[in-house]
Amino acid sequence: MHELMTIMRRLRAPDGCPWDREQTHESLRPYLLEEAAEAVDAIGSGSPAELAGELGDVLLQVAFHSVIAQEAGTFTYENVEAGIVAKLVRRHPHVFGDTVVSGSDQVVSNWQAIKAAEQGGRPRRAVDRVPSALGALSREAQAQKLAGIQGDRDSLLRTLQEAPESEEGVAAVLSAVVAWARSAGVDGEVALRARTQQVLEQLPDETTHGT
Repeated sequence: MHELMTIMRRLRAPDGCPWDREQTHESLRPYLLEEAAEAVDAIGSGSPAELAGELGDVLLQVAFHSVIAQEAGTFTYENVEAGIVAKLVRRHPHVFGDTVVSGSDQVVSNWQAIKAAEQGGRPRRAVDRVPSALGALSREAQAQKLAGIQGDRDSLLRTLQEAPESEEGVAAVLSAVVAWARSAGVDGEVALRARTQQVLEQLPDETTHGT
């Protein structure tokens, strides 16, 4: 990581890369989302080399934001690393402490309790607990989980029959699809991404025409 940070500082230097120097936290937002999505795609590809490359691109975003923040005097990469290390130790008392757990369900329950205590016991609004930058299907799935919404094939079919041909109707059907997927133990976002990839791979290559 030290070498990557050195390169990023060089790129951001006065005599570095004009494009890199122009970037801000805000301008880099779409790249962070894109690189994370491409890493997810790489997992589906089954190629370790491809995954390693895409994770490098995600790591680049971490370095980029850290250098920008250091220049502004807000935080450093060392702060980022120290923060996540402390959080992992704090939220795994069954590994780094004396807490005993019976299984992964209790690990998750303890994680949530520790997280709430870190925030002073103040409940967060539901809208703050589901990132707005998530894909629409993933965000709907998390919202349904928080709301305790269940779904199945029958409720999906009823929604399909009753939904009007409008934006609201389409949204209702998509929500029902997500609920059905959750009941089947399927991540709708991942499933649709895989399906879209299959469709794209079956399309003919673009042809160029000379003049």
